[in-house]
Parts: sequence; structure tokens; C-alpha cells
Amino acid sequence: MRRKRSLILASVATVGALATAWIALPASAAEPAASVRTIENWGTGWQNEVTITNNGSSTMSSWKVEFDLPAGSAIGSFWEADMATAGSRRTFTGRSWNGTLAAGASTKFGFVGSGAQPVNCKLNGNPCVGSDQVVVTTPPTAVPTTVPATTPPTTRPTTEAPTAAPTTTAPTKKDEPVPPASDLLPVTLTNDSGRNQPVFVYVLGVNLETGKLGYVNAAGAFTPWTGGGPVPVPAPDVAIPGPANGSSTTIKVLKNISGRIYFSFGKKLDFKITGDGLVQPAPWAGADPNRDILFDWSEFTLNSSGLWLNSSQVDMFAVPHVVSVTGGSGRTSKTGEVVPGGRQKVIDAVKGNPDFAKSIVTGSDGTVLRVLAPGKAADAGLMSPTYLDSYIGSAWNAYTGKSLTVVPFGDRPEVKYTGRTTGDVMNFTDGTGRTVASFTKPSTANVWGCDGALSAPNDQIVGPIARTLCAALWRTTLGTLDTQPGGTAADFYQSGPANTYAKAVHDNMKDGKAYAFAFDDVQNQESLVHDGDPRAAGITLSPF
Repeated sequence: MRRKRSLILASVATVGALATAWIALPASAAEPAASVRTIENWGTGWQNEVTITNNGSSTMSSWKVEFDLPAGSAIGSFWEADMATAGSRRTFTGRSWNGTLAAGASTKFGFVGSGAQPVNCKLNGNPCVGSDQVVVTTPPTAVPTTVPATTPPTTRPTTEAPTAAPTTTAPTKKDEPVPPASDLLPVTLTNDSGRNQPVFVYVLGVNLETGKLGYVNAAGAFTPWTGGGPVPVPAPDVAIPGPANGSSTTIKVLKNISGRIYFSFGKKLDFKITGDGLVQPAPWAGADPNRDILFDWSEFTLNSSGLWLNSSQVDMFAVPHVVSVTGGSGRTSKTGEVVPGGRQKVIDAVKGNPDFAKSIVTGSDGTVLRVLAPGKAADAGLMSPTYLDSYIGSAWNAYTGKSLTVVPFGDRPEVKYTGRTTGDVMNFTDGTGRTVASFTKPSTANVWGCDGALSAPNDQIVGPIARTLCAALWRTTLGTLDTQPGGTAADFYQSGPANTYAKAVHDNMKDGKAYAFAFDDVQNQESLVHDGDPRAAGITLSPF
């Protein structure tokens, strides 16, 4: 399954500093042992794996791993074990196929959590014997595209091709020859906004060959950031002059870069660097210096497999823009174009719902700067943090008396999982009846962020089910459509409480495609273009 396209903007040092720190005590080689490692750590959450080994000479009839969660921490999904909760204590026990271990045998189970790492790990009442840590720098795909202004973003790209072509394709004009293949991709920014303000452009990201964070200049040269420290300091001014209203500017982007192309009106953006990465704009945060600037961005990955370029409304809807790519065949694909007056129609729809109305942010001159996505609006105190709770409870409880079927891979319909709810946990079984994934009931914040209880590890079972659940909850189809992914765009956003933001954004796109949330690519609803042989790309700022 193709994952949500985004970018890495944190270094190995940042992730490593957040690794598990459980105290290991020595144990006899003949005793059963449990070792823990952090598979992934993306700042706001982590994925851990526990390996249990029977070092004894006789069969171990059962095992129990338990630990304490610090205040504010939570376990979302888990697999290959059953979990019991008692206050801050979490206890994992083996299932029918892995609860008994012969001499010398071992088994593993895993879980995804948020907040601080667990402490006081014990196996059958004895301290866990090690913290066999391996930190991977790629977080799960449910992480939102940005994080608060004081923390470097930690989302990442994917290089897998989209499962459906963009809805709009056209041949290149006869008088416009297809550019030759090159490691420098020309990207043309066209300003059709109608706004007579200077435009500033930034190309920021990670060099996929070196893993270093940096920026790209107008000629396509990549330069790593330097000079950051523990306290964020101003980044160098790397703004590229953008096109005036009614004109275009062409820049170049070097192959093997993944990142964002920012564009702002009237003022330059304020970026900070630390020793670990880049602090990007987060205008939903009260102290962010960019909150009074009109700006937006597109996300991209350019590598040997081609170009992925998308507009994003995961965090906010601000500057409508079209993204496009022209391939070696001479055909151009595009998406992200709003209907006439589409920006104002989104604003009016959100303003018309009193639960969402405060998420519209206006500048001192009366210009609407952005409409915050509900998760960001809730973080900023502009809408209820429990808005979806009643719907989530109803949808989750619907499967205490009936089954949910998840078919996560469109090209593999034979892969199916069956979900049933017991208490607050939804357990999924495969075709053999084996429980392969379990999810605790998510909060409203978990749904808005596709994180926490709905974090999606990078595997072929738990992650795809988590993606499917989050998409169904965003689209308010869980509980009514019992096969997921399910329905068509006409079935989405019909149940209450209304998801006004996502519905308004999708309704006002000419092709219906948008990235209103992290996993809007489930059922190909995302505003993404891809070409395996890209020769040129474009971003057009739409009239508003």
C-alpha cells in the first residue's frame, strides 16, 4: 500500500535522544529473558518491540510482560499479545500460538504508544534484562505533516507510486518541447492569485543520499544547514524571489531531495534551526512568528523512481494552488485546482458551522490567512477537543454486535481482516482466526492526527488497518459501512457530528481530490501527481 507522502525534517540525533531508556539488570543465562527495542521514534510517539527468549532447559508454559506508563502516556495499537490495563500498569500476555515457549525458543510482540516511554519493565515478575535498542529514523505514516514550532517536523516521504492516476491529464502544447531528462528538474511557479504583493519561495528538505537537512537555491544546488544549537536560532535567509502577479518563475530542484516548497505573500517566512533540524512555521501556535503571514506549501519527493508532488490541507487550507508534472511522454498531469470562488466557498462553509467557525484566522487587514484543520484548531483552543467523541464511541461500539471487514489493499482483495470490539479494544483476526492487531478506542485528537491509538507502524498488517480505520473515522463511515475502505466520495462526511472542514475542501476541488488529512490517499482521494520520468513540474497559485 502506498503511504502518505511527506518529509523527514529531523536528524538521527534527535530521534536517538528519544530512545527507550529502561534500566537493565543482569540475569542468569538460564532464566527467561525479555529485551526491548525501539523500532521507531517520531517525537510524539514510538513503536516498541519486545523479544522473549526461554533460555532454560524446560518449556515455559506462559509469560507475562508488564510495565508502568508515565503520566500522559498511552498505548494505542498492539499485536501478538493480549493487553490488560490497571491504572498506569500495562500487562501483556501470550496468545494461544505464542504463550508457550519450548527451551531455546523465542517470540516477539509489539505496540505503538505516545508520550514518554514505559518504565519498570518486568517479565514474569523479574526485571527485563536488556534494552536492545535500534532506532529507525522513519516514523509511521500517520504522523501529521507539521508539528509545533519548537520541534522539528518528523514526517517522511514514500517512494511508492500512486495507485490511481490524477484525474486531469493533457498533452504538452506543440510549441513547448519536452525538456530532456536531467538530475535537475525545472519547476515553474505561476502566480495567478490576483494579489499584488511580492512572493517569496523556499525549497527545503532532506538530501536522500546523505540524510542531511538543508535548502535548495534557484539553480538547484543543495546546501546543508549549519550553525544550529540547543536553542533555535534564525536560519539564513534562503528565500527565492517569486513571480509577480500574472507572471512565472522557473527554479530547479536536484534529484534525491524530499521536502517542501513554501510560498508566502508580502513577507518572508521566519525559520529557525537547531542542532537537530529545522523548525518550520506552525501558525496555529500562539508564539509562532509566521502566524500573521499568508503562506502555504507543496510537498515533494524527487528520486530515481520519479517525482511525487502534492498540495496539502492536512494542517490548514490557505493558498489554493495547482500542482502538475510533465513526463517524458509529453503528457501533463495536474490536481489541486479549486472551483471558481472555491477558496471563499470553503471559508463560508466552515464559517457556517459554529463548531468550526473559530478555526478561520484573519489578518489585521481583514484577509483570511488560513482555515485551520480541526486538529490544529483544537490544539489552539479554537474548537472542542472532544468534538468527535460521541461519534467515535458509537462507531466503535457498533462492532460489539457485528463484524467489521477491512480489506486494506486494493490490488489484493483476498487479504481481509475481521474486527470485533470488546470493551474499548477492537481486535482484528485474519482468515485463520488468529488475532493479528488490536486497537484501543481512539480520542478525537487521535482521529484528527491519525496518531496515538491510530498510529500506523510500517508493516503489512497493523499499519494498513490503522490507516483504514482513521480514514473511515474522518469520513464518518465507520459504524455504517461494515467493509472498509468502503463507499464512494458521495458516502463520505454524511454522518454526525459533521466533518465540515474535510467536506468543504473536497467539495470545492474541481476533481474532488485533496489531502484533508494524513491518510486521504486511502481510496485515492488525495491531491497528488506522480510521474516516473518527470521532465518538468509546476505550481500555480490560483485566483482568490
